[in-house]
Amino acid sequence: MCGLVGIVAGKNVAPDIYDALTVLQHRGQDAAGIMTCDRGRFSLRKSEGLVRDVFRQQHMQRLEGNVGIGHVRYPTAGSSGPALAQPFYVNSPYGIALAHNGNLTNAEQLGKELFEDDLRHLNTDSDSEVLLNVFAHELQTLGKLSPGPEDIFAAVGAVHKRCRGGYAAVSLIVDHGVVGFRDPLGIRPLVVGERSGKDGKKVHMIASESVALDVLGFSLLGDVAPGEAVFIDMEGQLHRRQCAQYSNLTPCIFEHVYFARPDSMMDGISVYKTRMRQGAALAKKVRRERPDLHIDVVIPIPDTSRIAGQSMAYELGIKFREGFMKNRYIGRTFIMPGQSQRKKSVRQKLNPVRLEFEGKNVMLVDDSIVRGTTCRQIIEMARDAGAANVYFASAAPPVRYPNVYGIDMPSASELIAHNRSVDEICEQIGADWLIFQDLDDLIRCSSDGNDLIESFDCSVFSGEYITGDVDQNYLDHIETQRNDEAQSKSRAGLEEGAVVGIHNDD
Repeated sequence: MCGLVGIVAGKNVAPDIYDALTVLQHRGQDAAGIMTCDRGRFSLRKSEGLVRDVFRQQHMQRLEGNVGIGHVRYPTAGSSGPALAQPFYVNSPYGIALAHNGNLTNAEQLGKELFEDDLRHLNTDSDSEVLLNVFAHELQTLGKLSPGPEDIFAAVGAVHKRCRGGYAAVSLIVDHGVVGFRDPLGIRPLVVGERSGKDGKKVHMIASESVALDVLGFSLLGDVAPGEAVFIDMEGQLHRRQCAQYSNLTPCIFEHVYFARPDSMMDGISVYKTRMRQGAALAKKVRRERPDLHIDVVIPIPDTSRIAGQSMAYELGIKFREGFMKNRYIGRTFIMPGQSQRKKSVRQKLNPVRLEFEGKNVMLVDDSIVRGTTCRQIIEMARDAGAANVYFASAAPPVRYPNVYGIDMPSASELIAHNRSVDEICEQIGADWLIFQDLDDLIRCSSDGNDLIESFDCSVFSGEYITGDVDQNYLDHIETQRNDEAQSKSRAGLEEGAVVGIHNDD
């Protein structure tokens, strides 16, 4: 999962891109990058780390130009390193940079085609570099010295024909503008907005979430539709076109559970209201399954479960309390590379307020349970703080299958719910009782926000992969790439042999 930004304006855009990336930091903490263009020259700064650490004053001064794109990276296959920081760049045709959120399920096949048929070299094993080169090749085959919007849309249409999986991308074409596009199923999110510039002209922006538009004073024009491309030319004019032969909005429901900020709108759905409905649905299930269960207090696991926890407590008529104080300077443990680092981070990140636990029957609420590492330690912390009984509620169903569309859900063997019953999971995490959201209820919580959405990507819960090209052989292959041992080796190799991009100011 990553965060994307693209802006064309009448002034230097780097400060606005920086601000937008800080708002999207929750979508990736591994690396960050900004690329701008000024009179035909690219300027790039990208590196590992948080946005505030990657960009210093001297870097921002060098990022000149009224057009640019930005990216915050979350490693979708567990790998990290400076060579994989985005945006990526190719100089032919025109000079093109691209930043990508998602995962191409046919990346290996495309990489082979790019080398053998398109005569293009790939410098990394990143599917984002694959996507960039496919887009660049399709633009080059048009043979236009100065491509117009129709040419760019034709190239995006060709990308949709070749690429499979979930993807959203922003691309900067030298002296032509910024293009954003979304996969034909709309698995990964992308929005577009506008604001009035000082000269009265409209300024347009593309981003992964609407909250980035809000903070910079842009109004939300809407979501980029599945299969659609939006092109902002150098004059700031917005062009839109459906580029896929077939499209059907099937967004990733895990965005609503965990990744998206609650103040974002996605595909016409308020993430905040969705999480409120999740909490209410959980409360109703608690009443059905354990009507006599005595709960003294509902306590959320900060931060993404807070809204569901509040709604659940209200529905049950039980006190809601903040029982864990969070260290704001520790990253999100779900996306921490390596099991040992995740274990260490939980203790550093959360500290219980003993007053809220001593002698009480506590219902802990979290957004989901993936590996079980975090919730197991949190339950231990609650017991150490004096809780009489510790119950645990997940606002999402059991995560039993890997994600292949851009979320680094680990290999199936590392998912605590894989091949385990709810009672077995409860025993593994050490809770006195465990309850999961029903999948039908979760879907209802999201679809109530937009009746036009007929289905969601729920593959991590159901094992049904909507692109139709994911079989057991593919899952076995990613199993070898995603386990912690493989990730550790990958990180070590990338750090040893990293190559950082062109014009990357240190």
